[in-house]
Amino acid sequence: MRSYVLTVFEQTGEKLLDETFTAASDDEAKEIGQKRLTDEGYGDHTHRCVTPEAKLILFHR
Repeated sequence: MRSYVLTVFEQTGEKLLDETFTAASDDEAKEIGQKRLTDEGYGDHTHRCVTPEAKLILFHR
């Protein structure tokens, strides 16, 4: 399992969500991240999800 970081920002730059979670693959992490964003209502906020190597797998501005 690998650790991924999901971060959501307000337009002011304030962090609304900053959490780490584990997944077996980048594809699984992308699904988990998208579900978390939907569940929290952050789909339209600026967000990113990165791999342990800092590769972006989810990004919305």
